[in-house]
Amino acid sequence: MIRPILLSMFCLGLFACNSAPSGEGENMGQFADDQEFKDAHETPEEIAFEGKGEMFEFNTADGKTGKAYRLMPEEPTNRFLFVVHEWWGLNDHIKQEAERLFGQLDNTIVLALDLYDGKIATDPEKAGEFMQGISEDRANAIISGALDYAGKDGKVATIGWCFGGGWSLRASIAAADRGVGCVMYYGMPVETATQLQPLQADILGVFATKDGWINEEMINKFEALCAATGKDFKPTWYQADHAFANPSNPKYDAESAKKANDEALSFLRTHLDAE
Repeated sequence: MIRPILLSMFCLGLFACNSAPSGEGENMGQFADDQEFKDAHETPEEIAFEGKGEMFEFNTADGKTGKAYRLMPEEPTNRFLFVVHEWWGLNDHIKQEAERLFGQLDNTIVLALDLYDGKIATDPEKAGEFMQGISEDRANAIISGALDYAGKDGKVATIGWCFGGGWSLRASIAAADRGVGCVMYYGMPVETATQLQPLQADILGVFATKDGWINEEMINKFEALCAATGKDFKPTWYQADHAFANPSNPKYDAESAKKANDEALSFLRTHLDAE
């Protein structure tokens, strides 16, 4: 029998062998031309949204500015939640989710990041175009700028859905020792030990058993990677379809969404409250 420590070393070596990003396999853009994937994302319904937040600009390392929908508590705080949108962009649905989380978390600055620089899709074709065309360098610069705004003493948690689920993980990786918790709803994980190495936040994964894209095989590989690299990853599974937590999606599952949202909220509270 292989001793556990040797098995872990073997797994770590296996993942580290492929330390360079593999491109399409590590982002949701590979699904942009998949008609079934597009059909699973019906155009979001318009909602009557009147938020308490404001659009906010901050400097980014590439000499530009980034944008986020910002919600500020009354008292000064070093607690931050970065919210990352779906493939539609920073629309009113995501702003509404940011408002919900802001109202449920104590004394936390909520930033719903705009990784599309103002572009919002209203149909699956355009959403796929935006998702496939995203510049990883630009998205990373936006995340880095948000982290600069949070400051060196910031405690940063992240959450996102689908496209944003993968970028929630990447934002927590970028946060390194400032990261306190990451929630990724049916998002694309990273694939290598080198990419995951800076992560210090615990991860809560929310996944759907009927998801034909972010599936059990993919998540099992990520779970093995986390185990081999000493990262804390808790995957939770729901008998539902991809994007089941989005009320504007035709496959919305209210019961599963409530359970997932409650667990995510508990996770965020626990990790933002931890010293």
